[in-house]
Amino acid sequence: MLPTNGHEGWDIMASDEMIGAGIVIRALRDQGVDVVFGYPGGAVLPIYDELFKQNALRHILVRHEQAAVHAAEGYARSTGKVGVVLVTSGPGATNAVTGLTDALMDSIPIVCLTGQVPTHLIGNDAFQEADTTGITRPCTKHNYLVKNVADLARVIHEAFYVAKSGRPGPVVVDLPKDVLQAKWSYSGAVNGRHRTYRPQVKADPKRIEEAVALMAKAERPLFYCGGGVINSGPAAAQLLTQFVKLTGFPCTLTLMGLGAFPASDPQFLGMLGMHGTYEANLAMNECDVMINIGARFDDRVTGRVSAFSPGSKKIHVDIDPSSINKNVRADVAVVGDVGHVLEDMIKVWKARQARPDPAALDAWWKRIDGWRARKCLRYKNSDTIIKPQFAIERLYDALKERDDVYITTEVGQHQMWAAQFIKFEKPNRWMTSGGLGTMGYGLPSAIGVQIAHPDALVIDVAGEASILMNIQELSTAAQYRLPVKIFIINNQWMGMVRQWQELIYGGNYSESYTESLPDFVKLADAFGAVGLRAEKPSEIDDVIREMIETKRTVVVDVRVDQTENCFPMIPAGAAHNEMLLGPEDVVKPVSEEGMVLV
Repeated sequence: MLPTNGHEGWDIMASDEMIGAGIVIRALRDQGVDVVFGYPGGAVLPIYDELFKQNALRHILVRHEQAAVHAAEGYARSTGKVGVVLVTSGPGATNAVTGLTDALMDSIPIVCLTGQVPTHLIGNDAFQEADTTGITRPCTKHNYLVKNVADLARVIHEAFYVAKSGRPGPVVVDLPKDVLQAKWSYSGAVNGRHRTYRPQVKADPKRIEEAVALMAKAERPLFYCGGGVINSGPAAAQLLTQFVKLTGFPCTLTLMGLGAFPASDPQFLGMLGMHGTYEANLAMNECDVMINIGARFDDRVTGRVSAFSPGSKKIHVDIDPSSINKNVRADVAVVGDVGHVLEDMIKVWKARQARPDPAALDAWWKRIDGWRARKCLRYKNSDTIIKPQFAIERLYDALKERDDVYITTEVGQHQMWAAQFIKFEKPNRWMTSGGLGTMGYGLPSAIGVQIAHPDALVIDVAGEASILMNIQELSTAAQYRLPVKIFIINNQWMGMVRQWQELIYGGNYSESYTESLPDFVKLADAFGAVGLRAEKPSEIDDVIREMIETKRTVVVDVRVDQTENCFPMIPAGAAHNEMLLGPEDVVKPVSEEGMVLV
């Protein structure tokens, strides 16, 4: 049995001698891993040889390493498990960087195993060598270079612990080929506590008391909740719903938090932020107590920070202490796991028999109802041309009675329309790239979700520009006979780029028109998928029905209005209450710091 190298508290297991690649496979199995997304190459062939000799781990061969990470993200986000990636050295590792950064920004637990040249060649500019740990240090939660086979099992298990503990994130384990070929006895720590990395899970009771006392005195309260609720697990979302109902306060969610609170509940104000609802953003601006649960005051939510919710006291609950006071100062900072904090808050609220002023709360809801009456998501429909909002509304209408639906998106206008018009009642059903805004995320993510939930309906709401970023993954879907659906909102532009160019850059449409798009129906056929097209509003329902009923990969080309913009919209540099509600609004720059509407 090997020493624990200072990692006391781990549950150590030992077995017969095996090569390093075998140790990797054994460690993955002991972590409960059932699927790995990857692409082979010379440096990791020892691992692929070990994969060939066993049946416990399933390997999904993607067509690009970036897609491997996005697929692992989709798997992780829809299951709550750690996603696993296996890529080779050099370009294999560098191709994974975008996916790793995406996972870091959105707090997704990923363990990425990268091949490396033999240890004696490191630093010699060997074939397919790259400084993987140096390159990935800024875009991972942590990374390792394993130089001794004796450390291999411990590092793999430690990587899983780091990836899923505290604020989740991606971890890279760089594996030189000679380490994978060397022999050692398997010794692994599956369960236990890291010696130094021990995130605070239970919050300080004094901070809980302070937060509840502040909430109890609120006259215009608002819950502002994010992806941290979902990362904490299904119980956290249930506790959030219980607490919101108990208080009677309004609740809004970030893009990453959709599904953490039921969208059909009357206390839900919709998504907030740059393309959030009028009522959510105005309530954020006018509230007197803001209860931030698992969100990070992202710039897409705050707008110009100096004008953000100027009159409110702010409670910030987050497991990551570095997120507290990073963008917006918190009046009460509560560091801890969202699920545990909500449980404790509910207990204290009940023990105090807290009763906010009912007259003040009623007046607050009347103001909110006035903002809701603006119906900020309304749009002018057409009988002759498909409006993108209409297409997504009809898609949602066909899905809302089903319980087995998972939605992924690419990035752009279609992403925001999907967030606005598809209503999520539970967590882990919405997979999108939030922090990094990665075009090409949706299709590989959908593949990862479909692998995790083979009998579910998985739909990637896409744009015609974004889908081309990783269109090669249609080949992956075909190989594994995955019935993913790609619902393309095709306006023949880089829609969000065009919208900004129209509204802010005087209509200078520089390089935003896609002049050589493929025929998506023929392209689907070339990849062994089914291609469908809708060009008129009268066709959309039948096309959606056929897409859902077809038990194969389906690509739907929905030809929509090329000039439609996504509203509401907070212009870059504006305050979060300075919103464009429709095409009749214009933006007039007033200073370098911000913009106002006229």
